[in-house]
Amino acid sequence: MHEFSLISDLICKISTVAREQRASKIISVTIKIGALSHISPNHLREHFVHAARGTVAEGAQLNIEVMTDTTNPLSQEIMIENIGMAE
Repeated sequence: MHEFSLISDLICKISTVAREQRASKIISVTIKIGALSHISPNHLREHFVHAARGTVAEGAQLNIEVMTDTTNPLSQEIMIENIGMAE
């Protein structure tokens, strides 16, 4: 259930940015995963594909960078680094 809320929040943020930028389609999303976020890139990707269905992010390429520094203040976070959009 933890993953569901994380991914739902992520899709909501991506959709908000797309709406604000008047984008019709999200082409790619680059995400950083903190070392202590407790979700693997493969698990995140799987949940993302399902959650993005029917949204502007459906079919978007998901690029994931895993941070390794457990002392970083953002080590428990999942952060959007970049969103590629089509008008």
